[in-house]
Amino acid sequence: MTIGVMEVNLVDARGLSNSDFLNKIDPYVLIQYKSQEHKSTIAKGQGNKPSWNETFKFRVEFPGGDEQPKLFLKIMDHDTFSSDDYIGQTTIYLKELLELGVENGTSELRVQKYSVVDSSQSYRGDIRVGVTFTPRVENETYGQEFGGWKESRW
Repeated sequence: MTIGVMEVNLVDARGLSNSDFLNKIDPYVLIQYKSQEHKSTIAKGQGNKPSWNETFKFRVEFPGGDEQPKLFLKIMDHDTFSSDDYIGQTTIYLKELLELGVENGTSELRVQKYSVVDSSQSYRGDIRVGVTFTPRVENETYGQEFGGWKESRW
């Protein structure tokens, strides 16, 4: 099994459906890989053309338990006085990226546009995201790192 770091570069979105009738939407993104989740900043007042330019890191074990590893990006509209509204989501399939990373020492999905769809699979706009995967080389002599400390295997 290979352990590495996946970096997700969240760039921007265009044409997001407006769920607020009176105001511009304040979108943010929940990025989920397996049990790990990150939340982007809220693009206050940016409406259907938000820009984030943020990078998030995930720990990856490959091959893991699932046949087709996926990255989920769920776009939400932040509301102050009520619960946040779901705008839509996209799924990025990672198997090929992870395989190439293990084989070549690193791999990248350049920033590209992904369609955002709601629960009924209706188009809700586009989001631009890039993903890189870099396996971490572990030194067998020192063992694995645990919170900055190294644990020996003796």
